[in-house]
Amino acid sequence: MSEIPYPERHRITAALGWMELGRPDEAEQELEPLVKQADPHPDVLEVQWAILAAQQRWQEAVDVADRLIRCAPSRPSGWLHRAYALRRAEVGGLERAWEALLPAAAHFPRDVLVAYNLSCYACRMGRLDEARMWLRRAFDMGDPETVKRMALQDPDLQELHGELQDW
Repeated sequence: MSEIPYPERHRITAALGWMELGRPDEAEQELEPLVKQADPHPDVLEVQWAILAAQQRWQEAVDVADRLIRCAPSRPSGWLHRAYALRRAEVGGLERAWEALLPAAAHFPRDVLVAYNLSCYACRMGRLDEARMWLRRAFDMGDPETVKRMALQDPDLQELHGELQDW
């Protein structure tokens, strides 16, 4: 993927600055000219998704994640973003998020966050054996202490918290 030239890169940086200040509306205005381009750079779509998520505009976030998957298929973030937004979208839910993210495990078999999020979704759906399997994969792929710390703080994995002390 090509590098974004300076004027456009400056807009992305400014949009991120607005996000850090908790001002997603201003971030959206800053990014708007880049979003309107025929084929926005994947970095633009990443920031656009973050803006929409901050505004809880979940269906639009799903659409942006779909665009990100199409234009940057080697980035697992598009798959993760889509599942995250689908979970919260009005026509979404846990099952739709699970179904949307599951194929990413085949595309990105070494991605810790894909396995971790599949564990979260499985756990929330009451599929504890699947949740354990995906979480063990995340442990195997990433730094076990980091994954354990994340999991112990994650309410989505609450049903497994007692077991995690022994992992």
